[in-house]
Amino acid sequence: MIQLEQKTAPQIAEAVAKRVQKRRKERHFTQRELAARAGVSFASYKRFEQKHEIAFDSLIKIAIALGMEKDFDNLFATPHFSSIEELIASEKN
Repeated sequence: MIQLEQKTAPQIAEAVAKRVQKRRKERHFTQRELAARAGVSFASYKRFEQKHEIAFDSLIKIAIALGMEKDFDNLFATPHFSSIEELIASEKN
């Protein structure tokens, strides 16, 4: 499994694009078919796979079209605490 926390922003974007491309191919969709199902332009989708650039709302639409929208549920969901005191304080709130 790729550990995203050890990567740069462009590397993370590339890894996400490759995962989406893999899911697309598993479902036997062409780039054009997935773009249409997601309601994003073909050019935007193609740029995503090639240059790893896409608007966040378009990425969400693609995830929905692939049935992967639940993957966003864990995005930023895990809190990070610098100390035990921060953890205790958060539990009191």
